[in-house]
Formats: sequence, C-alpha cells, structure tokens
Amino acid sequence: MQKSLTDVPATGQGPALVVIDVQRGFDDGEYWGRRDNPACEEHIGALIARWRERGLPVVFVRHDSEDPDSPLAPASPGNAFKDVIAGEPDLLVSKSVNSSFYGTPDLHAWLDERGIPGIVICGITTNHCCETTARMGGNLGYDVVFVADATHTFDRRALDGEVVPAEELSRITAANLHGEFATVRTTAEVLAG
Repeated sequence: MQKSLTDVPATGQGPALVVIDVQRGFDDGEYWGRRDNPACEEHIGALIARWRERGLPVVFVRHDSEDPDSPLAPASPGNAFKDVIAGEPDLLVSKSVNSSFYGTPDLHAWLDERGIPGIVICGITTNHCCETTARMGGNLGYDVVFVADATHTFDRRALDGEVVPAEELSRITAANLHGEFATVRTTAEVLAG
C-alpha cells in the first residue's frame, strides 16, 4: 500500500523527491520541438517546496550530454538548471544516460545507505529519463511515485513518419508505468497526501 506524505514524520527519512534534468537547454524549441504540459515547472516548484517544508530528502539530477552540440552539454549555457531548481539538494547526481541510477554519485547506494524506501519522480522528459528512472527504481524495489503532471516531453516522429503528440506520449508513459513500475499521481494528489 502506497504511503502518503502524512505517514512520514516531518524530520524522517521519507520518500526522496528525485527532480530529473530540469535544465535550461530544454527550453530550446528549435532543437527539441513542441512540448506539452506548460504547468510542469510550476508543479515541480510546488513539490520541491513541500519536500523542504517537510524536511524530506531532495535529489537533483543533471544530464551532462556527451554530445558537444547538445543544449545539455556541460559547456553549454543550457546545461544549467532552470530557475525553479533553487537551493541546495541533499544529493546532486550527474549523468550522461537516461537513468538517474547510472550517474555519479550512485543514487541507489545513497538511498540505500539512508534507508530511504521510496522515490517520487518529476522532471524532464516524461518518456525518457523520468520513465527510465521510474522503471529502474521499481525493479530495484523502491516504492516509486511518478508525478505525471510534474513532467513534460516533446512531440516525436514515429517510424511511419507520423508525429506522435507529446500529450499522447505522456499518456502512454503513465499507462506503462502505473501498477507495474510505479504509482502514477498528480501533483495535487501528492501535495494532499
């Protein structure tokens, strides 16, 4: 049974909020294309504020692309976090692949050392780094909550050439994850917990 935030003492080691790749480079519409969920960053900000208010652990994850032409390359201004990612995290993970569990320092080891049984995921992009982290978290035995409306993604072209709208990709990610790898929730549901 999924625990709510109210089940966790304000100063206890409740679920860690894992904020994935909320970086300025994702604002480059020419590079990425059309996005969904314009409220994503507002929802992320509300989650960060609630976690800090409760004294719960906050993890920031940054994608350091190995492609020098990527807006997320370490030398690019787009590598920096967006303004909503303020303050110091309890852990900063740097990665160059989709999963936050394959970064430095080791997220799994950090959670395990602290006895943190669950993670709450938000960030960018829904169907890549956020979904991959949720799947791995579930496989590693964590109680995973995926805050779907605190993520966003971009339109993608399918193999047949048709454009799959970002909203549809987000809907499919939620369907793939819920009940298998994670419990999918809205920001309002998590904040009310």
